[in-house]
Amino acid sequence: MRKPRDFDAELHALTDKAKALKLKKQSQLGELVLATGAGALSIEQLAGALLDAAGAETSRKEAWRKSGAAFFRGGRARARKGAVGNAGGGTANSAGEQSPSGEAGAA
Repeated sequence: MRKPRDFDAELHALTDKAKALKLKKQSQLGELVLATGAGALSIEQLAGALLDAAGAETSRKEAWRKSGAAFFRGGRARARKGAVGNAGGGTANSAGEQSPSGEAGAA
């Protein structure tokens, strides 16, 4: 005979894990804001930039993804320089650097 599963304990463990992941995501977002210098911007400027990014074309989003991947790989200065240069709508990696695809966002 099989041992019955304790669904309440499993649900509690999953809830705790979800809370821990949410806290980690918030912490990483705060670290990203500080590392990029975005903390110096007003909340209105940040909100406007995010709203603009949400409505951007797919090609610009892909350039930003590559820049972000480079940032997290350790090329922070290069990625930041590319992001600033990208404000006019150009690509972030003008040197033709390819980043690995499939990198997920912060979880």
